[in-house]
Amino acid sequence: MDYQKILEEISLEIKPLFGLGKVANYIPLLSKVNPNKFAMAITLLDGTQYKIGDSNEVFSIQSISKVFAFTLALESYGIKLYDRVGVEPSGDPFNSLIQLEYEKGIPRNPFINAGAIVITDTLLKSFKDDKTTLNKLLEFIRDISDNKNINYDSDIADSEMSFGYKNMALANLMKSFDNLYNEPIDVLKIYFKQCAISMNVKDLSRAMLYLVHNGSDPVTKKEFTSLRRIKRINSLMLTCGHYDASGEFAFHVGLPGKSGVGGGIVAVVPNILGISVYSPELNSHGNSLIGTKALELFTTKTGLSIF
Repeated sequence: MDYQKILEEISLEIKPLFGLGKVANYIPLLSKVNPNKFAMAITLLDGTQYKIGDSNEVFSIQSISKVFAFTLALESYGIKLYDRVGVEPSGDPFNSLIQLEYEKGIPRNPFINAGAIVITDTLLKSFKDDKTTLNKLLEFIRDISDNKNINYDSDIADSEMSFGYKNMALANLMKSFDNLYNEPIDVLKIYFKQCAISMNVKDLSRAMLYLVHNGSDPVTKKEFTSLRRIKRINSLMLTCGHYDASGEFAFHVGLPGKSGVGGGIVAVVPNILGISVYSPELNSHGNSLIGTKALELFTTKTGLSIF
């Protein structure tokens, strides 16, 4: 299959969509990104990459980081983790307080903000302090992406800390229901740095290979997690990875995927490839508008879907 030709076709077909979305504005620094950026990359099982657009452009991965944190938490806590966070789609916006209060502080899944905060809290309990916890997460991401230079953007983390009032409310509400081990402010300090991790589409598509290849890296041969856990992670990416638009993403794209309000999306074609796209203009659900369409075009043109 001529992947490069397909990517080039997609980059032409998505051009009329520029200007139809809006960049995230509730985090001040994210509101300043260039809305016209676009990049897409795929990584095959042998490490071969194909790319188009601004593929060297690093950006804040935001909620894509939830996939990596969830993987680490599963390694530490296993099925006990599901006592504190569910596995059902929320059907509500990613930062909703209403559902969380109604369900007594137990988030629906690990990919909405409340669920991801619980996951970060679990990692903090496991690794004892904030510096070690963040370093463990960064080490894991550097390993799966095969890039030792990946780090977080401290300016974006500080911006989120200064304006993350809704996340603070979520954390305090869960603490009131005894569903946080640590103090909310200590958890959020790590959570905002986690969301501010910066990568490009080449890094991200490479980082998906452990999810593509049953828990191990097919290039380096490193084992990261079990096939059983990969099945759980990928199933949650399919059903919960795009918040209240997860069903729509599954319908149009047909792959397990995870979005971030920084404009990135990752997706997995099991046993074949990892893929990532970046375009910072978002749709009304907080997912990359052009990125979603680009992935739909990719699965249509290649016939690569889990359905």
